[in-house]
Amino acid sequence: MNAKRQLHLTVLGSGSWGSVLADVLAKNGHAVTIYGRNPQEIAEINEHHTNTHYIANLHMDESIAATTDLRQAVTGAAAIFFVIPTQAIRSVAEKVGAILNEEGNRPFLISAAKGLEEGSLDRISQVLSQSIPAAVRGDIVILSGPSHAEDVAKRDITTLTAASANDDAAAWVQWIVMNDFMRIYTSPDVVGVELGGAIKNVIAIGAGAIHGLGYGDNTKAALMTRGLAEMARLGVAFGADPLTFSGLSGLGDLIVTCTSTNSRNWRCGNRLGQGEPLQHILDTMGMVVEGVPTAKAAHDLSSQAQVDMPICEAIYEVLYRQRPLQDSIDALMGRIAKPEIDF
Repeated sequence: MNAKRQLHLTVLGSGSWGSVLADVLAKNGHAVTIYGRNPQEIAEINEHHTNTHYIANLHMDESIAATTDLRQAVTGAAAIFFVIPTQAIRSVAEKVGAILNEEGNRPFLISAAKGLEEGSLDRISQVLSQSIPAAVRGDIVILSGPSHAEDVAKRDITTLTAASANDDAAAWVQWIVMNDFMRIYTSPDVVGVELGGAIKNVIAIGAGAIHGLGYGDNTKAALMTRGLAEMARLGVAFGADPLTFSGLSGLGDLIVTCTSTNSRNWRCGNRLGQGEPLQHILDTMGMVVEGVPTAKAAHDLSSQAQVDMPICEAIYEVLYRQRPLQDSIDALMGRIAKPEIDF
């Protein structure tokens, strides 16, 4: 990265992905501030350049400044990355909007979170556009794809999609993030990229659950393939390009989230399959399991749009109606026969 083009970038969220993304941006030559609410974590980042609760063996770039002061974090930023739990984004974004209204720096807003807001059923780009007026911000870009923080921290080759209604904004994010181990592609399909990133977390809970129950690779392949069909079906109903779901934010993210123990959604499902109560799993996970609230949002959204999503519905019933896992699997296998390609 050309040091003459150094930018001031802000990452909101000091969890695993926020910490790793901040490190990538700093190593790309940018001046990075990371914001978090936990004073102990922020002090550790500033003093030791680590965040051991979330991401072991990561030595963060020593130029990164960490703070618990939201105003300090966003003032003067060229771009603000939202890397916080989906259900917290609206409240934080409203505070950011108030600060930007006073500061006037109009940064790009980049979502690197994946989920749907409960209640409103809004995608994150919708939450951001509603919470931060267009007059005080730049364009909104979604950064999504198969990107476990643990692998990025090791500089494993990673590919992501930057999606925006503005092609230039997506290309700008591509430019600031891409390096020799991270390759970024652009897309105009914001709806498809966001829904793919959200719904794959629900399917990953199912993938973990069938592993916990002792099912094998055939079952995993069936779940992932039919889960992908559900993602595409929902996306098309809301105007997404079906080809998006064959890309990084659809199939790519589905593969990594449904097959890796690094996935907290997979781990949640695996523990469910082994008989642990959901609330105990959530209380002891140590991180937010985005697929759990997204399962309810997906249930409500598919019901509203009258889109058939039997796998997602089965996972919702397990999580929210305490339906036994095996009963849900038996019900799925007993559904009426149908063509494979059926939108």
